[in-house]
Amino acid sequence: MTEQDTAAADTTEDAAIVAAATEDATSVDDDTRDEADIAADYIEELLDICDLDGDIEIEERAGRVYLSVTDEGGALRVLSKPDTVSALQELTRIAVQAETGEFSRLILDVGGSRDARATELQRLVDTAVERIEAGSATAALPPMSSYERKLVHDLVAEKGFHSESEGEGRDRHTVVTR
Repeated sequence: MTEQDTAAADTTEDAAIVAAATEDATSVDDDTRDEADIAADYIEELLDICDLDGDIEIEERAGRVYLSVTDEGGALRVLSKPDTVSALQELTRIAVQAETGEFSRLILDVGGSRDARATELQRLVDTAVERIEAGSATAALPPMSSYERKLVHDLVAEKGFHSESEGEGRDRHTVVTR
């Protein structure tokens, strides 16, 4: 082996050692990253892929991470539909779980979709209460996510009525009673 071959081999070996050390450091950094940072990075990368601009705000309330994505214009409108937000939320939760090994309960809001949905849920509860006050024994609401059902239970309780979740899986819904 010539001196050049030996130097090249040493350089290659040194590069492999540096790469392995960098990989180990990255693994340590990844392990210490928290749920909010992982989720924000995932959403930011998704926005980049979609060529959309958005600002990401992170809040933590009662041990749960809330991620809000906002923009100046209406560019996020395409991603703010309820089914799309739910799908993005699940994908983000999976990304967090894949990196941390822990189940994620984060809540994602895109372009004010959560506020719009909360307003819609309030209207549904108001209509259900009106039906009960008009004489119906119960009023069933359409199927919704566990987070939305929790909001509905809170809204129903504020009105002085009772609610329970019924059904399984995608058919799980809330029934309001007096």
